This record gives sequence, C-alpha cells and structure tokens, in this order.
Amino acid sequence: MNMPQPKNNSEIHPGFCRFINEEVLPLHAIDQTRFWRDLEQLMIDLAPINRQLLATRDALQQQIDQWHLAHKGQAMDIKAYDAFLREIGYIVTEGEDFSITTTNVDAEIASLAGPQLVVPVKNARFALNAANARWGSLYDAFYGTDVIPKTGELATGKGYNSIRGDQVISKAKAFLDDVFPLETGSHNDVTSYVVYYHHLLAFFDDGSQSGLKQPCQLVAVNGQRSEPEAILLKNNGLHVEIQFDRNGKNGAKDKANINDIVIESALSTIIDCEDSVAAVDAEDKIEVYRNWLGLMQGTLEASFEKDGQRQTRRMNPDRIFTDLDNQEYRVHGRSLLLVRNVGHLMECDLMQDALGNFVPEGIMDAVVTILIGALDLQRTEGMRNSRTGSIYVVKPKMHGPEEVAFSCELFRRVEEMLGLPENTVKIGIMDEERRTTVNLKECIRQAKSRVFFINTGFLDRTGDEIHTSMQAGAFLPKDQIKNQPWIQAYENRNVDIGLRCGLPGKAQIGKGMWAMPDDMAAMMTAKIAHPKAGANTAWVPSPTAATLHALHYHQVNVFEVQDRIKTREQASLTDLLTIPTIPSNLTLSNQVIDREIENNVQGLLGYVVRWVEAGVGCSKVPDINNIGLMEDRATLRISSQHLANWLLHGVCSKEQIDTVMQRMAHVVDEQNTATEGYRPMAPNTQNSFAFKAAQDLIFKGVIQANGYTEPLLHAYRLRVKEAN
Repeated sequence: MNMPQPKNNSEIHPGFCRFINEEVLPLHAIDQTRFWRDLEQLMIDLAPINRQLLATRDALQQQIDQWHLAHKGQAMDIKAYDAFLREIGYIVTEGEDFSITTTNVDAEIASLAGPQLVVPVKNARFALNAANARWGSLYDAFYGTDVIPKTGELATGKGYNSIRGDQVISKAKAFLDDVFPLETGSHNDVTSYVVYYHHLLAFFDDGSQSGLKQPCQLVAVNGQRSEPEAILLKNNGLHVEIQFDRNGKNGAKDKANINDIVIESALSTIIDCEDSVAAVDAEDKIEVYRNWLGLMQGTLEASFEKDGQRQTRRMNPDRIFTDLDNQEYRVHGRSLLLVRNVGHLMECDLMQDALGNFVPEGIMDAVVTILIGALDLQRTEGMRNSRTGSIYVVKPKMHGPEEVAFSCELFRRVEEMLGLPENTVKIGIMDEERRTTVNLKECIRQAKSRVFFINTGFLDRTGDEIHTSMQAGAFLPKDQIKNQPWIQAYENRNVDIGLRCGLPGKAQIGKGMWAMPDDMAAMMTAKIAHPKAGANTAWVPSPTAATLHALHYHQVNVFEVQDRIKTREQASLTDLLTIPTIPSNLTLSNQVIDREIENNVQGLLGYVVRWVEAGVGCSKVPDINNIGLMEDRATLRISSQHLANWLLHGVCSKEQIDTVMQRMAHVVDEQNTATEGYRPMAPNTQNSFAFKAAQDLIFKGVIQANGYTEPLLHAYRLRVKEAN
C-alpha cells in the first residue's frame, strides 16, 4: 500500500504507516488521506508548544539553582523561598474553590474502591494476566504467599501440603466470618449452603441453621438453589464468589464442599506505555500499539510453555449468574483498562516534520492510543472495556497547570480529529513532579471536565525533589527521606485537594506501588493504610497482590473515610517545601555512606542491565540483600539522582562510586547467572553498554532534564540494538 504523502513532505516510518493503514484505520470509518493530513497538522500546531513547555522547565530550574547557590551556607528561609517560587511563576496563584464536572465515568473509577495494577503493554502475557486479574483465587493467594508463613510443617514444596491447605481454608473462612458474618456460628462449621428466596441459609452439623447478619449481601447464585454451584456475595461494592464442587481438589474434603473463594480484585489496570516499558524506536512503538489494539479488540493472545505443555492465554469473558429475582446478573470479567501515555520529554522516530525533526512521542501516543481506544466505543455487546463511552489516558510527568492544560488541549484536538464527542477522553493526573504537587488544585482546575484520577508516587516524586533542589545541599539517605515532613504533607495534601475538588463519585484518588512482590505478609500489614488514608485505589505489583489487597477494601469503606476527613485542615505547604537535606548538626558515618552508595549502585546496575541489554522495562530485581523489588524507571531516577547529588556536594567521591560500581557489577552478574541470554558486565565493564549507561546516569545526573533517565537509557539501548 502506498503511503499518503503529507502535504508538507513530512516523513512517516513505513512500518508505522502500514500498521495504521492496514490494521487500525480499516476498523474505523476514517479516510486514510485525511488521517495523515490531520496528524501532520496536529504536529505542526502542537509540537512547538510542547518544546516551549520543556524550555520553561529548564528556565525555571536554572533560576532555582541560582537561588540556592546564592543562599549557600545560609539557614533555609521557607517564607523567602516560597516568595521566590511565586515570583518566578513556579507556584501559581490559587483560584476559588470548584468541583470537577467529569461525566460518563465507569463505576470502577467513580463508585468502587479497590486495587489497581500497572503492567507493561509490551509484554502481551503480562498484559493479559493483568486484564484478567479482575478475579483471583483467595485459596491460591493464601497458599502461594507468605501471608501464611512458609516454615516448619507449613512449608511449601513440590507437592501439595495438606496441613498448609487446611490453614488456607481456615484463614479464608475467617475472612468470610469477618466480612460476611452469619447471625450465629462460623462459616468454618457450615456443612451446606442453600439459597431460599432472597436469603442465604447456612446449615450446621446439629441441624441448626443461620442466615447472614446482613441478608442483602447475597446478590446472585449459579446452579440449583438447593445445591448451588456458586453463590455471589457483595460488600462495599465488591463481589466475592464462593464456589462449590464436591469432587474438586478442595471441595471433596471440605464439609460444605467449598472448592474456592474467588475475590473481585484488580478493578482497574493501567496498561503502560511509559516507565515500565523499554520502547526506543519505531519497531518497539509499533509492538506497543499493536498489543493495545489487541486488548481493545479482545483479540490479544499469548502462548507459552508451562509444566511441559503449550498454553494460550486470552482475555476472560464476563461472569454470568442469576440474581435473586431469576434475572441475569452479569459481572465484569476483566479490569477496566486505562492507558498510560509517555510524558512530554521524549521524541520518536515514527514521524519527522518538514525540517527533519522527530515528533514529540507524547503527542503521537495520544493520537494512536485514543484512535485505538475509540474502537471499544463502537461495541455495544461482547468484550467491552468502558460501558460509559470513555477512554482513560493516564498522563505522567506533567509539570504544573500549564502542562496539564496542554495535555487537555491535545486530547481535545484528537477528539476533533477522530470525530469523538468532547470530553470522551479522560485524563489521569499523576502527582509525581514537584511543580504539580505545589499547584495541584490549579492542575485539577485545568482538567476539571476530564480528570478521572490523581495519585501519589514516592519514587518519581523524590527523584524530582532531589533534582529540583540539587543545589540546595546533600540529601538525606533514602530511608530517612521517607520520614521527613514533606512526604507526609505530600501524601495528605494530594487527598485533601482531591476531596475539596469534588473527586469522590467521579474520579480516583490513588496511592503508590508496593514494591516487594514476594513479601505479601508485610503488604497486608502496611498497605491497609492506603484505604484508611482516603485513597480509593492503590497500586499492586501482581494479580496475586491485587487479590490480597482487595481484602483491605472489604475491611475499610473508603467513601466513609473520605466523608470523615474531607473537612480536616489541609496539609501544610511549608512542610511540603521543606527540602530533606542533611541538617548541619548531622554527620553521616562512613559506614552509612558506604552502605547507601552500595544500595543505590546495586539497584541501579541490576535494573539498567536488563533495560539496556534485554529491553526489559520492568522486572523483579534482587536488591543488595537479594530481596526481589519491582523496579521501573522511577526507582532508577531516584537512585541515580541521589548519587549525583551526593557527588555534587562531596558526600562521596567519583573514585568511591567507581570502586563500588566495579564490585557491584560482579554481584549483579552473579544474581543473573540463571537469566537466559544474560551478558555479564564484569570483568570488562567498559565493554558493557549497560555499565556505561549506569555511569552516565550518575556522573551526568546533574545535567539531565529534570533528572529523567529516558534520554540516556534510550541512547544506550539503541546502541545495543544496532550492535545486534
């Protein structure tokens, strides 16, 4: 097929052109020539604005650097600092109160509270796992994780441990007792369940019976009511399915024949084109877009070997029950899929303008992901994503209201280009850059008819905190940064402003990732703090983690929490502006400094070697203590910026970091000995693109735009691809 010739002789990558013309546009009633003409005009109009916004970032950063250098050695004067930030336009004047007006929002966003997954779209199998993580086995989640200790007679092994299995069933039924209590007795003692009219009856050994304390929690059934195959319960808007099978692995030995308890888990999933993805050229981007197309069409498949057998994974259908009035009761079988575009920084080779410049990748992401997302809106039955006619785009790394306004204008122009109703495209504002945090109310105002999501994220936010205040002094060790006043002010202020701007019932207020996927016991202790803080979603690293974290939303009614805290005093801007540098009366010991350098370098090398050499944007990377941590570019940003900051302020020397890097290269190589195709960095580290990328991220960290890692990662990954 001949590529349409853009009117100003822009060049479009031929593979990208074929993908759009042959795989996407035939599914739309959009003329090819008009599409390419409109795309080019969009780039002509908006690319210069995109570049000007980046120039504004640089100008503000230069002024902030100069202010700190001019006040070097002086005690921090927060009032003077605040006044300076307002004078240069970094902090804008806050307007009158308002409430967002976002409409046509799906229940998973507006009226339900539950876990959220983030998954790299470039990995089809992972993406399908996440899309299907709407439902998860509680028995599997308890059995396979350390929520039940894996020691002594409860240890897991190659075969099934029946003692552990009994503990799993007991713990699962304790959950039923807690959330779906009977009027009398325990679910653990029930011998059978019967649905009688609109009631669930539980029978015991002695012939007695009991109903639910809250009969309305029973909503549907499958099979005969006198001997159900499944019953569906509901609490805080979330479903729990009790499955029965007298011949099943668990049901055969359970006195009530319960075979499993299935939890409604990941209500929504961010399909990520950004921090968890290594997409550096047209070939990678086309793969990203093709997988998103498969998800929106319901056609994506992934085949793989498991236990010696070939398996194929597809998207799950909806789950169908019969309600108590004998009508169909359909529940969604998949997470509501949101798509995270890239930020404003990078450019891509999918298209060149008339002057030969690559176009902003964020603009291209918006056009293509919305074009593909619009296919879902054409469907009236079958495998649908949004039932309200919306496309959900999470937009990361925006700096302040001006950049939010630009993203909204971009989405408006794409809607116009594709013939979509205004505000079809909703925007998720990631509160992970300092200029957005201090201006969050005004950022939301710019998107008040589109916003469906705000959140906090410690890692990127700390990376930007360090880079913005790079010249202010040496930052505390990372673990101590987490305990400083600014971080709690950041977390609370995000919720406070979200509530005051009317997000409940229309949008999500989210919290960040649990990074240790193998430490679920600790997650269950810690992460209940997120719903208790008023967040109606929070990120989890796996489908299993989603199932476990979902239990927290049965324990905590988030919307009641929001009602209680919405009138509290807003978190302090003074605390938010307090920079977590090492105080003058604190001297770090050599041991603390060495350990911090080792921790940062080991994590940095462990992530970079997979990104650069293998193109893996997100993976479980062993830390210095061999604890697996979910790493993406946000973790890399904080580690590299932290080391760059310490180097700048003389906390450590280049020679110290070089020595640690050489030693940690051996450690990381050893940790990856079982990784297929792994290329060791040591002993010839200067022949390793990954090692050199890690060096540049540290030693050139001060001059990287906003401390972002993408420019260097992309450059080295391209060198690896060219070498291969």
